[in-house]
Amino acid sequence: MPKIGMEPVRRAALVEATIAEIGEAGSLDVTVSRIAKRAGMSSGLAHHYFGGKDQIFLAAMRHILGVYGRAVREELVGVTQPRARLEAIIRASFEAGNFKPEVISAWLNFYVQAQNNPEAHRLLRVYQMRLMSNLIYELRTLVGPYAMDVANSIAALIDGFYIRQALRRDVPDGVQTSQSVLRCLDMMIAEFSKETGDE
Repeated sequence: MPKIGMEPVRRAALVEATIAEIGEAGSLDVTVSRIAKRAGMSSGLAHHYFGGKDQIFLAAMRHILGVYGRAVREELVGVTQPRARLEAIIRASFEAGNFKPEVISAWLNFYVQAQNNPEAHRLLRVYQMRLMSNLIYELRTLVGPYAMDVANSIAALIDGFYIRQALRRDVPDGVQTSQSVLRCLDMMIAEFSKETGDE
């Protein structure tokens, strides 16, 4: 008989095990049995909670997106200037809890899964729209009508660094990566400020 109150704990353990297994395999080529074993429970219980591997992986991505969302909110506390708020958003994208091998591997596989899985596609679109909305809002003050162009470039850089890191074997350096994106941001702000006459 299931222990009362254990479901949230077991679900969380399965989510963490899923992220770890994907990180170890480097792909979605993992079984529910392996995930359950890592989480210390039976595959039957894993199926009971989630239904199947796709559902467990989507739960893992919702967890990753939740961690990212909290990181963004924490970085933005007390920050009021547009440039500083953009920096906070970028830093959160490469914060240690987000920019680590197993999470990077999960993201890479999430991009692939979103091409064929409608729920994964919807989840990815929600993330992308939220990121773009946050970037554009701050950029309007700095580059006016070019806010969308700069936001697209910054979002592409963030995605690109995740994909690039997934193909490397060295330890991810979130601080250095953030600085690279921020340098590009500052160059774009300087360039587009000339166009708008705000320099």
